[in-house]
Amino acid sequence: MMRAVLVMAKAPIAGRSKTRLMPRLTAEQAAELSACFIRDSVELVETLEDTDVIVAISPSDSQAIFSELLVGRATLAQHGVALGDRLAHVLTTGLARGYDQVIAINSDSPTLPRSLVVEAFAKLGRERTDLVLGPATDGGYYLIGWKKPLPATVVEVTMSTPNVLADTLAIAERDGLETSLLSHWYDVDTPTDLDRLLNDIASGMPCGRWTREFLSSVDPAGTTS
Repeated sequence: MMRAVLVMAKAPIAGRSKTRLMPRLTAEQAAELSACFIRDSVELVETLEDTDVIVAISPSDSQAIFSELLVGRATLAQHGVALGDRLAHVLTTGLARGYDQVIAINSDSPTLPRSLVVEAFAKLGRERTDLVLGPATDGGYYLIGWKKPLPATVVEVTMSTPNVLADTLAIAERDGLETSLLSHWYDVDTPTDLDRLLNDIASGMPCGRWTREFLSSVDPAGTTS
């Protein structure tokens, strides 16, 4: 059984990354936090046994940025304008490379438990399961898994709306797919999400080391200590 995790990663560029966290953070801090999220997401799934990790990068010409950020990691350029098109490309490419199971995760959830990714592969391994989704608290999903091409589940959905998960489930039902759901988790996109992250870290919730160390040097107003 060959399986792969594809980490969806947008190049961390000041003024273009995590802009909804500004002015809570400066443009440079928001980009650095994004870089920390990416590093932590990759390191999380690198702990999985018998699983290849591929960083799906955007934009497609950002290889130099990621070569410095993630030294030695395998990358795959995302292609397509819409997120659904890009997801279809990376997941289909993974299957075409011979993987039996492919999972794409976001790089915005630095407290995501490793156990949820393990569970996703376990669910995908069930004979009847066609599609695995990890619901996000904002109405989307933080994880999607295939073991055969299912492009309609991503390209026919309008992404970045509160209805992404519901619309995806409706398409899966229409197409007669058996879908398995994981527990809800959250992305960090807004100041409210950042507050939740800070509170979770303060309460002792496990968090990626890069994110934890960076946030320890930034106060709630976004200035370095």
